[in-house]
Amino acid sequence: MRGAVAAGNRHTAEAGAWALRQGGSAVDAVVAAALAAFVAEGPLTGPAGGGFFLVRAAGAEPALLDCFFAVPSRPQEPMDEVLIDFGDASTQVFHVGAGSVAVPGLVAGLAEAHARHGRLPWVALFAPALELAQTGVEMSGPQRFLLEILVPILERTEEGTEIYGSHTRAETATMVPGLELLRDQGAAAVAELMPGHAADLAAYRVVERAPIEAAFEGMRVVTCPAPSKGGAVVAGGLAAIAASDRATKDTLAVSLVEALLVGYGRASRLAPLTGTTHVSVIDGGGSAAALSSTLGSGSGVFARGFQLNNMLGELDVIGTDDRRPGDRLPSMMTPTLVLDGDAPRLVVGSAGSVRLSGAILQTIYHVVAGGDSVSDAIDHARLHVEDGVVQIEGGWPEDEAERLREAGYPVNEWAGRNLYFGGVSAVERLPGGELAAAGDPRRGGHGIVVP
Repeated sequence: MRGAVAAGNRHTAEAGAWALRQGGSAVDAVVAAALAAFVAEGPLTGPAGGGFFLVRAAGAEPALLDCFFAVPSRPQEPMDEVLIDFGDASTQVFHVGAGSVAVPGLVAGLAEAHARHGRLPWVALFAPALELAQTGVEMSGPQRFLLEILVPILERTEEGTEIYGSHTRAETATMVPGLELLRDQGAAAVAELMPGHAADLAAYRVVERAPIEAAFEGMRVVTCPAPSKGGAVVAGGLAAIAASDRATKDTLAVSLVEALLVGYGRASRLAPLTGTTHVSVIDGGGSAAALSSTLGSGSGVFARGFQLNNMLGELDVIGTDDRRPGDRLPSMMTPTLVLDGDAPRLVVGSAGSVRLSGAILQTIYHVVAGGDSVSDAIDHARLHVEDGVVQIEGGWPEDEAERLREAGYPVNEWAGRNLYFGGVSAVERLPGGELAAAGDPRRGGHGIVVP
């Protein structure tokens, strides 16, 4: 089928494109891409992950499938602390180990979406992932950076070292039996990978939630509701732009900073750089699908080649509130759809912890209001506000930082593009029906259009 797919990695995007070429739907393409990402982006996602799956079948209302993490029923064990050195972004403490592992729902979400909207058989969608796992994965430049800084997590055990220890190539053959188990048994197989969570996994249910909606430039923006916090950031920021005077070339940075402050409630703070990936798809039939998934920063605990999550240790996102067994954990992940009338105009999501919703907001602005192509919108230099300071990515006009200072904002200028500012994956349908796709060069993303 004709379509477009964008993802955080070339192999991931190629798996989605393969599914479209086989006649699969947008959901088939997302599922195939997500399974390939288990292999190609193993430090970021996997069978022990959680996510949010936004689906809009042609002519139908969008649905948000919450397949994010739940609190386990067993008492939480102590977590290990590791110090990660991000160089220019300073050092940060991560909480990992078996005590950090939450109840995952990602595979259940993939299975649920496929049962509703898939065209290809479930077992067929594993073909790209299995082929990739058997051959191994050459790491891209951004992936090598993450492998090098995440050594204290990824190489805590012999199994992790065997897979990721070279920092240039992932030796993924050990994942093949686990993928075959997931192929043959579906979501039930996750309990075999994580037997200590079997009872909680049996009780876990994917929840359909009503998306958050906003209007922007005459279009309908559909985004992620609670337990994600990110959709409210996107909707609130776009509403702030819509309510103000139209941003001009000379006021764009100030207008976007004001929108980010409204969206985040003036309370964005330091958070780790790692942990999420995203897939966006539009198919030739007019259906759209978007999946954001994560392992947190990863626990450093492996099962059949796959890293388990550390979401109970992602305190920068989930906080320290008391929670009951079964409660969903909060997130910032925000798969988002822009509809122009009855047709999908833009499907977008991002990596980047608390910064990802701001990256999505800015991408929507540049495409919908600025008239940029999806590729130019993603490549556009970004902004983020952290602890009251405007972080301005390299690539803005030289006088933009001064305009921000004149407006009263403290500014920290970055030398160039940086993965700190997120990793957007987006596809668009132009008014004439043409499709386009782009991944974020900051994180090695990739887009493919299937003609």
